[in-house]
Amino acid sequence: MTDQTIKIGLVSISDRASTGVYQDLGLPHLQEWLGKTLITPWQAETRLIPDERAEIEFTLKQLVDEVGCHLILTTGGTGPSIRDVTPEATLAIGDREMPGFGEQMRQISLNFVATAILSRQVAVIRQQCLIINLPGQPKAIAQTLEGLKDASGKQIVHGIFAAVPYCLDLIGAPYIETKPEIVLAFRPKKH
Repeated sequence: MTDQTIKIGLVSISDRASTGVYQDLGLPHLQEWLGKTLITPWQAETRLIPDERAEIEFTLKQLVDEVGCHLILTTGGTGPSIRDVTPEATLAIGDREMPGFGEQMRQISLNFVATAILSRQVAVIRQQCLIINLPGQPKAIAQTLEGLKDASGKQIVHGIFAAVPYCLDLIGAPYIETKPEIVLAFRPKKH
């Protein structure tokens, strides 16, 4: 691991997957997506945990405070059901909320499903780490990260990951680069 490697926490939150009722698809999908998207060397810190608010809070704090992650992506637990407590846990451990991420994820998802308005995804900053709650389904994860492109590959709606590298710059986290054909990271031009 070099100084340029960024630690990324990947947390799948699911009662059934964490107890082995079914295989978790969120973690492998996130690892595959980051592997094809990031140019910057990165190291995954993965966790598969149940929908328990105290455990979610503990895991997120541990990944930031002890492991040293600068980006954490969670999947699962963001709907309206009683067991869905990921947003509450995320907000509880954050220093500052970043509402634009949740707004944009719902906007993207509305292009595919009317139930996108039921999603309660949030994003926060804790110290020098950006934490984003992603949807639970692998297809929806890719759609929200990449956005919408037309048949020629032209970006119609920006995915949320286009803003992640610059957000990390602003909070003093490591510099990351993406493959522009997958996600064109936005950074303002220097004058």
